[in-house]
Amino acid sequence: MTAAATTTDTPPPTSVSPTARQVWTRTRGIVLALVVLLAAAGVIAALRSDGRHGMLDPRSADPYGSRAVAALLGAHGVTTRVVTTLDQARTAAGPGTTLLVANPDLLTRDQRNLLRAATDSAGGRTVLVAPGTASVDGLAPGVTAARARSTRTTLDPACAFPAARHAGDADTGGIRYSTTAPAADSCYPSDGLPTLLRLARPRGGDTVVLGAPSILLNNRIGEHGNASLALQLLGSRPHLVWYLPSLADDSAPRTGQRSFFDLLPSGWLRAALQLFLAAAVAALWRARRLGPLVPERLPVAIRASETTEGRARLYRTTGARDRAAAALRSATRIRLAPLVGVPAAQAHTPETLLPALSARLPTEERAALNDLLFGPPPGDDAALVSLADRLDALEREVRRP
Repeated sequence: MTAAATTTDTPPPTSVSPTARQVWTRTRGIVLALVVLLAAAGVIAALRSDGRHGMLDPRSADPYGSRAVAALLGAHGVTTRVVTTLDQARTAAGPGTTLLVANPDLLTRDQRNLLRAATDSAGGRTVLVAPGTASVDGLAPGVTAARARSTRTTLDPACAFPAARHAGDADTGGIRYSTTAPAADSCYPSDGLPTLLRLARPRGGDTVVLGAPSILLNNRIGEHGNASLALQLLGSRPHLVWYLPSLADDSAPRTGQRSFFDLLPSGWLRAALQLFLAAAVAALWRARRLGPLVPERLPVAIRASETTEGRARLYRTTGARDRAAAALRSATRIRLAPLVGVPAAQAHTPETLLPALSARLPTEERAALNDLLFGPPPGDDAALVSLADRLDALEREVRRP
């Protein structure tokens, strides 16, 4: 069969590669969503940077800074010194010094161990502002952090600690703590757990764990007993060292192994969760139903006989006489079944098809019927051709009136 057998009016070839317009149409939604997401992230970052610039920094007059506390302490003769590295904080610790750690969760495990060793032997006071589970365990052994349950931030002292009793109500509601340390002062309880703890150290001095930074902020210092509590916690010694940990602080020696999570900044879990939710929303948005199939004209029309001959040549080349015989027998059974009243679903069941065929054939042909329709594959090409001829003869016999 030559190329002349194909149709003469061949339509122009078609391309399955998408055009630039199609690619843009398919991806413009995702691009728009990414642009909106990046713009929203930029706006949120700008708002947060404007509102919380200098968070807990005693040099900052922003609403979330702590310049008012430093000024109040200065009026009572307490000097305030800001440090930003671990080495400076360890060196400054002493019996006449209060060391305030503004964000203990930024410290690595090695840094927490070194800072605790320095403060335990210094004999001064250490104030930890809102430490989380990992940092409170390293800096205040025996203390466990729990999540806040109540939305109420102003709490009653409910303890005998003089600083808390004199201050009265204060905005300490935040992280709650529990401790196994004996003789610890547990103040400002929230749902049964204190939000302020004072623990005495065996070598002198004490450690104060504060569940929220509100009493130190410029915009909250004048409310309730916040100023009094801050003054008494931070002004018990003549010198205050205000430690602002930073992720850029590389002063801690590599004395031990640092885990992968120690290298990640705080908030990475929330960021990963937000990215996962955004990806899930995008997947649900894009997973819409496809439209109906669009018919497309083939560039070349091929006759059915050519397809049959091509498949036959493939069978012959690979020597697949078993597959060829199975195809011939299956097609014959499907055509014979409706002629003898057998449902199409049972055309390949010998127990159903063979009795129905036997009733339409002479007695001498019934014995070879099972071998003909359900027998083993032929051993050579001649046997395959013979099988095809016998199947054709059987079909003609059944179709005969």
